[in-house]
Amino acid sequence: MRAGDEPGDEQGRGVAKQDGSAVRDEVAAARRIVVKIGSSSLTTAAGGLDADRVDALVDVLAKVLGQDAGGDGGAGGGAGGAGGKEIVLVSSGAIAAGLAPLGLDRRPRDLARQQAAASVGQGLLVARYTASFARYGRRVGQVLLTTDDTSRRAHYRNATRTLDQLLAMGALPIVNENDTVATDEIRFGDNDRLAALVAHLVRADLLVLLSDVDGLYDGDPRTPGTSRIDEVKGPQDLAGVSIGSAGRSGVGTGGMVTKVEAARIAAAAGVPVVLTSASRAGDALLGRPTGTYFHRTGRRSADRLLWLAHASEPRGALTLDDGAVRAVVERRTSLLPAGIAAVEGEFTAGDPVELRDTEGRAVARGLVNFDAKEIPRLIGRSTRDLARELGPAYEREVVHRDDLVVLHRHG
Repeated sequence: MRAGDEPGDEQGRGVAKQDGSAVRDEVAAARRIVVKIGSSSLTTAAGGLDADRVDALVDVLAKVLGQDAGGDGGAGGGAGGAGGKEIVLVSSGAIAAGLAPLGLDRRPRDLARQQAAASVGQGLLVARYTASFARYGRRVGQVLLTTDDTSRRAHYRNATRTLDQLLAMGALPIVNENDTVATDEIRFGDNDRLAALVAHLVRADLLVLLSDVDGLYDGDPRTPGTSRIDEVKGPQDLAGVSIGSAGRSGVGTGGMVTKVEAARIAAAAGVPVVLTSASRAGDALLGRPTGTYFHRTGRRSADRLLWLAHASEPRGALTLDDGAVRAVVERRTSLLPAGIAAVEGEFTAGDPVELRDTEGRAVARGLVNFDAKEIPRLIGRSTRDLARELGPAYEREVVHRDDLVVLHRHG
């Protein structure tokens, strides 16, 4: 369905009302919503925060929350309420906000200066949001994440509890990647993917991705003759679409590629997605047929497995023999030492590792229970023999099935 077509009567596509308007039912009914906004929608051309743009976004979010609560969005409201809507905001802009105060005229390429800019800019960003939401009597809370916070079991539980508690106490969480300490090995890479994973983490009913483009087009939106894609039901709807044509802004790290990938991750995890421009955020949140709507394509899975598949960076790899590949991929068993043929990389117990077949193809990913230096003497041996020789601590799985996600079907 392309822009300008009449909306259909299917759930999620839009239902015509008596007044001639249309609403996406599933979007309008969403109670817990994750909203992501990019740097280019919050900053000036010079790289500093644009207070007017921040206020415009906050006005929209506060109005949606206020209308849902039965009021006018004025003072005294929290981020939600009994039966009301709740919003988690994933906001880029920390590095961009820190450029001007540090005398930088563009986003630095090296990690150290990016971290410095984020350190300065994150405080400015949250202060701006705090002041803006205060106009409506609403509290905000800052949550900074790295992939370590979400792929390791204990850290993951902490992140979940923090977000849930903030919402329960009436505060609106503002989430960002912890750029001040994140290294290349523990970065999400872009806040679009972070937003998709947060949507699953908080069990959101909807993800709204706000950009400077009003949706996904079948080509470069600046080229005459291209059309906006109103809805995506599955990969077949993206066949032949030149997703990379939209490019990226000078202050952000994303582009249309990262947004479509984020939408795919969220939709596969059972969370519908609306992709549109920041200027149309109000319409998107009210369920009006703006932007591109990505239908759910899958069901919710175990939270940590989604993080493990999409947010973790393997620190090493284990090569499995054919029998172990079949056991892990087809029977979904744990990986035992007897099925390992080789090990590579430097990792410690608890790190994510890639599981490969004998041809080097990644078939799964999991959290390993041993250090890399321990594994060579475990290869090909039974847990019973290892326990007898090395002690009971070695009578266990190298990767437990609860800490393992299958990436591809073997063969």
